[in-house]
Amino acid sequence: MRDLKHLIYFENLLDNADNELVEQAKAEGKLAIGYTCFHIPEVLLNVPGCFSVRLRAPRTGSIDIATYYMSNYTCEFARSLVERGIEGGFNFLDGLAGVDACSMMNRFYEHFELLKMNEKPNFFVTHTDMPYKVEDYSVRHYVKQMRVRLLDVMTKNYGVDTSDEAIRKAVAEHNEVCRIITEIGQMRKAENPVITGYEFHVLNLVSYTCPKHLILPYLRETLEELKERKPDPKPWYRARVAMVGSEIDDPSLTKMLEDCGAMVVVDRYCYGSTPGREVIELNDDEPALEQICRHYMKVSECARYIADEKVQQRRDTADRLAREYNADGIIYEQMKFCDFWGFERALVSHIMSTEMGWPVLSIDRPYNAKSSGQLRTRFQAFVESLEIKRIQKNGGKN
Repeated sequence: MRDLKHLIYFENLLDNADNELVEQAKAEGKLAIGYTCFHIPEVLLNVPGCFSVRLRAPRTGSIDIATYYMSNYTCEFARSLVERGIEGGFNFLDGLAGVDACSMMNRFYEHFELLKMNEKPNFFVTHTDMPYKVEDYSVRHYVKQMRVRLLDVMTKNYGVDTSDEAIRKAVAEHNEVCRIITEIGQMRKAENPVITGYEFHVLNLVSYTCPKHLILPYLRETLEELKERKPDPKPWYRARVAMVGSEIDDPSLTKMLEDCGAMVVVDRYCYGSTPGREVIELNDDEPALEQICRHYMKVSECARYIADEKVQQRRDTADRLAREYNADGIIYEQMKFCDFWGFERALVSHIMSTEMGWPVLSIDRPYNAKSSGQLRTRFQAFVESLEIKRIQKNGGKN
């Protein structure tokens, strides 16, 4: 297929947390608020005068210094962020919004403060609490946390307008991004899609890591380009897979998988589009903040939720998405030393295979996975097994 007009530009934007569009927004006088977790509602960080940056550690090499402060058994994502922070990679931030969802990420926030990685006069690191179950009382607790420990902090430190009107304005812009990403993502349902999983991964990531008002024109143009794009005469992939699991912020992992012949047709992982790119529907009968918090708790697929209904929701979502996007198999992945997803992956990959009949590849992986020969070999073997199953199903015909 013909290359997307802005693909190289998007890839370059992902090379640094402090990318060109972030620098442009900073030059406009806007405040950069970093976050790492879905449970900090992204939309609240995009009220007028602010923009969200979902933190990554691109081009991570050695993490020896972070390992000295933390341990070998802390997830490499948390350690990579600490390493990049020590190097000064997050000096552009004006605030850091943390949530008590994972003990290892708590260590990142803790070290960000203790090591004084950002010494701007009004810089803040705020910690918020996250309930474990979706009930009326827990939603109320979540709303209070977001108001007192996030929005009020932004107002106190920088005079940010966090009124209901300001929040609704941010939601409108957020929803446009979601509609565009969702429409592009659904193009992967086609037998011969006009976009690859890698391209979609890049597009989705820039929507998380760049100021919304600056990335939107590029996303709009790319959507129109894809509507006119002609696919190759025959599908390039050998199998279609759904990717499910913990945080993936490196498109090179998707590229490695697709180089092995498996197209990622749908994603259900942290930093992906499900959840994360669902439109937030607001009514006029209750405050926007309450509706936003309820939305995030209901759509969350985080493995930290261990209530029976949430456990079943994650399984049902993986099964539904794989069927809806005509996947041949499912890859369950987790970052090494991720406690929540380690348990989830081991159990649910077995259930999806034995009870739901899905071919499943279950892997744990390093944060920087692009050079992993072992992972590439496992991907290749899984693709071959899916091809064999398809040939057997079709009576010997590929």
